Amino acid sequence: MQNQNQPKHAVQVRNEILIALRMIYPAALQSGIIMRSLLAVFPTLEWNHFNRDIYYLLEKGYIGRVIASSEQDARMTPWRKRWFRITASGLEIAECAIRDPALNPDDMNAEEQS
Repeated sequence: MQNQNQPKHAVQVRNEILIALRMIYPAALQSGIIMRSLLAVFPTLEWNHFNRDIYYLLEKGYIGRVIASSEQDARMTPWRKRWFRITASGLEIAECAIRDPALNPDDMNAEEQS
């Protein structure tokens, strides 16, 4: 999916990830489960793009990794089996209490028009 709509698509996927995690807060979800739930909305979503979006949200601090007690070595756990939970700042973004230009489609449209 290498086209000019890719940034907008990434924004939509990232927002949907935050919404899914907000719905079950304070619980966590495995990334494989999140991916399967997003396939209903984004049927062409590929694992590599989803993985990039999860990593972006981790780097921004909007979601956090939860290490299950069953994981012997957290670094060796496959990405599909890793657990994630939304953070306080992620909740603020998901509830539109604060704005992040990289996650707000309106801000992206304003940048494109200028």
